[in-house]
Amino acid sequence: MSGPVAGPDGLLRCPWGLSTPDYVAYHDSEWGRPVHGDDALYERLCLEAFQSGLSWLTILRRREGFRKAFSDFSIAAVAGFGDADAERLLADEGIIRNRAKIEATLANAKVLAGWEPGELDTLIWSHAPEEPGPAPLTVTEVPAVTPESTALAKALKKAGIRFVGPTTAYALMQACGLVNDHLAACALRDPA
Repeated sequence: MSGPVAGPDGLLRCPWGLSTPDYVAYHDSEWGRPVHGDDALYERLCLEAFQSGLSWLTILRRREGFRKAFSDFSIAAVAGFGDADAERLLADEGIIRNRAKIEATLANAKVLAGWEPGELDTLIWSHAPEEPGPAPLTVTEVPAVTPESTALAKALKKAGIRFVGPTTAYALMQACGLVNDHLAACALRDPA
């Protein structure tokens, strides 16, 4: 099913948003809502990188473990992590224990710690489309990559940020409200 689906409460939602209670909560209260602040955006950037090759549900269900392991994604705190922390993270069953993703998360914090406050927020949001595209009618109309996500990935890589390609950048844009990919008939597309 690729069009909107009515939930138990009768509201039409994007079909993926009804598959589990975790997805309902995320779809209804977070996905596509504007996110600002360097630490908040760093968290989303890290989680999207950890999701690469996995189900988003896997990440959602471990989100609190990630927050605990990475000091609530405080850029300043994670930038201070050393080799012992990296080893601790590789043994932490509450997160995805992928060495490359953990190393990228730590390296990215070190890069971002040298930026001015608000610089990550400004960089990411500068890649929001100037005009929103038409609301998708079905999930098949939702792109995986756009020119803006390609440009964002390039800008982040040029700045020294690792483990972000155009698809990850687009998922970040969706999650953080730079684009609104709730289906046209989804009750959460334009919440009151």
